[in-house]
Amino acid sequence: MKALQLTGLMILIILINSSMIYSQDYLLYSSRKFAANVIVPQTRSFDIEKRGKVNIEGISVKVNIVDQVATTEIEISLNNPTRIRLEAEVILPVPESATVRGFDFQGKGLESSAVIMKKEDARKIYNGIVSKMKDPAILEFAGLSLIRSCVFPVESGSTQRVKLVYEELLLIDNNRVDYVLPRSESLSYSIPWEYKVTIKSKKKISTVYSPSHHIETSKSVDDTIAVNISKEAENNPGPLRISYLYKKNSVSASLITYPDSSIGGGYFLFLASPSSKPSDSEKILKRELTIVIDRSGSMRGKKIQQVTEVALQMISGLDNGEVFNVIVYNEGVDFFSDVAVEKNNSSVINVEKYLENIQPRGGTNIHEALVIALGKKPVGNYLPIVLFLTDGLPTIGQTSEKEIRKTVMKENPYNRRVFTIGVGVDVNTPLLDKIALETRGKAAYVLPKEDIEVKIASVFKKLTAPVFASPDLQVLDTGGKPVPNRVEDVIPGKIPDIFVGDQLVILGKYKGNKQLIFKISGNYLGTERTFQFTFDMDKASTRNSYVPRIWASREIAILIDGIRQFGGSGGGIKPEVNMSDPKVKELVDEIVYLSIKFGILTEYTAFLAKDGTDLVDGEKIESLVGEKLKNRAIESRSGVGALNQSYNFRKLKEQKTLNFRNSFYDSNMSKVKITTVQQINDMAFYNRSGRWIDSRLEYKKKILKPGDIVKTIIFGTEEYNNLVKQLIKDNRQGVLSLSGEVLLEVSGKIVLLKTIR
Repeated sequence: MKALQLTGLMILIILINSSMIYSQDYLLYSSRKFAANVIVPQTRSFDIEKRGKVNIEGISVKVNIVDQVATTEIEISLNNPTRIRLEAEVILPVPESATVRGFDFQGKGLESSAVIMKKEDARKIYNGIVSKMKDPAILEFAGLSLIRSCVFPVESGSTQRVKLVYEELLLIDNNRVDYVLPRSESLSYSIPWEYKVTIKSKKKISTVYSPSHHIETSKSVDDTIAVNISKEAENNPGPLRISYLYKKNSVSASLITYPDSSIGGGYFLFLASPSSKPSDSEKILKRELTIVIDRSGSMRGKKIQQVTEVALQMISGLDNGEVFNVIVYNEGVDFFSDVAVEKNNSSVINVEKYLENIQPRGGTNIHEALVIALGKKPVGNYLPIVLFLTDGLPTIGQTSEKEIRKTVMKENPYNRRVFTIGVGVDVNTPLLDKIALETRGKAAYVLPKEDIEVKIASVFKKLTAPVFASPDLQVLDTGGKPVPNRVEDVIPGKIPDIFVGDQLVILGKYKGNKQLIFKISGNYLGTERTFQFTFDMDKASTRNSYVPRIWASREIAILIDGIRQFGGSGGGIKPEVNMSDPKVKELVDEIVYLSIKFGILTEYTAFLAKDGTDLVDGEKIESLVGEKLKNRAIESRSGVGALNQSYNFRKLKEQKTLNFRNSFYDSNMSKVKITTVQQINDMAFYNRSGRWIDSRLEYKKKILKPGDIVKTIIFGTEEYNNLVKQLIKDNRQGVLSLSGEVLLEVSGKIVLLKTIR
């Protein structure tokens, strides 16, 4: 008993001593003066003593998540280009729940160590750097905790590598777990970050989603999920956000919300995914595949050879029990079989012979080929998929784009999904896009230098293993009855089919703050099923500012497509459209409104980013946007100048991640990026002669005369400090990362923020 008491006493003494050591370190680190260089990997390096600057060369991040515990390892490569040895320390803004697990650097010096500073004391550190450097940029991380390292040397002309490791327990919202790695949203930040992310959990994970970076996932034999972030995304500004859903029944779902009192509720992002793999007792929906091949004269040579080879590969890749057919067309239409046939050794041999005998010649009768492909009766309970291929414009039979669109919308009795594939640039892209959109399909295009075989095969690969066909979304009250007007402007309006590995992202607006009950119904693995999800709205946060921005991107795509479809009214490709028509003007006005408000620019609105553009002159802007839409979206129906619009349209329409730099393809298929419009938190700013202007002021068309500015707030004053506190409270402190003067609206008042930088 005495031994037990003694052991307990020893543990208590160790804990007290450990606590005292930690407290001493904490006090030492919080009061210690700054090193010559303070390195903040998320934003920049600060040359405190002006003796020479240590540069950040690169950053490598490893994130390992195991059962909601995330370990983040950040390795920073630092270079000292000067002729003298320089002292440096790392300040790492981190989430509030973070705990230091390791700190190390190369070379000799003090014993390596680092301490976590809670957000109250972190704010003092941030303020200390700001007062030294007269630069408020780091205050965009105010509200976060930080890790402060010991001082270490970076030798003259050398590179030093520093490694910081922290750990945090990730919170769970129903069945969704969120990970956030803080970073600056400023477009001026250009240091690439290399990422390696893995997730392992005892609970089954349904899907992984990122609103900040384009990702792909793969699973190893031990169920570890590797999250691969594209090379291009490594240069993205803003925090890395990753969310994953735990598997919950057959379909898992979560709701992410952003409050907005101006619309009486806010914006939502509904994320859903079927089980990553159906159980043994469940069977994947079988497919009926119809391949429609253009055999007009322009398909001669390598084109037809590649197309027939990939068609055979797709048929051979069907599962046993699935069925197929092949339709070929020029001025007339022919087909392999009157009805779809089951895939087996015999049918594969027969279709191979049929494909070998295809001879390209004649014109292009797209209309009749579609009528026959859509009108053939399915042979059973299959998901009917059509791969419709063409390399030209309709030249035979019904050539009116408008009439062909009507055919697809009105004469598709069996709800076939049409995936259109345009080969080359001489295709009517608005027509192919619309056919795909109206039938729950997708459009794809093969550029002249691209491999037809690879491109078509990649389209078909995504159609493997259908799980949920014709899903439909309803919002219910607590009694299970549909509630009208509880949600609105839901995108997409027609929800696509879901295949194994897919995730469904639906965005819209919600009204009120009561519970939301979503019901999804459809053909789940061959049986009509209904899945119901109940969401409380108390988690709505302005931190989820990506939600309204992604919604706005998709909404702009819908509006642009509405204008595109005013074209093609007759047989020609350059129809006359009256842009003052109220139906057209309404769409143009809404595009302008959303573009300015959210800072989302397209090829039709890119001129808004130019310094000389007066955003207050709404009438002139709407006229200019209307003119660009007329010349491009309406009158350009084929060629490279139409193809680029299709690429841009599909990117906006299917957007899941933020596009900070407003990148798009111009009429020459060259990529354009905009840096004079900055999306920060839930705001957008336009640069005008070095001054950043809040888009909300522009939209409200306030006449910004000197008398209209309520306050000019100078950096370093008490008023400035109070403003920073208000911005932190509103989750809008990211605005402090903008250099130069900033004109913005805060709590209904206009202020001009003047910083020294």
